Amino acid sequence: MEVKIGIQSIPRELVIDTDATAEEIERDLAAALARADGGSGSPLLALTTQKGGRVLVPADKIAFVEFSTDQARRVGFGNIV
Repeated sequence: MEVKIGIQSIPRELVIDTDATAEEIERDLAAALARADGGSGSPLLALTTQKGGRVLVPADKIAFVEFSTDQARRVGFGNIV
């Protein structure tokens, strides 16, 4: 699944390919935001990439999260008949 995350005050979104489901990411983001209300420091949303890497994003700075399923990318002149 491809996840696009918009971060406040940054003009480009962060694009991550992950094996996590949309529900798992929503649950993790909600938990991180709940920690932001009562804890000290910046809560982090942690995502694991398809290649095994980890991406940490400050949850209180997230502007939006967009989910899209993996689709075959169109290459070449597919629209020309």
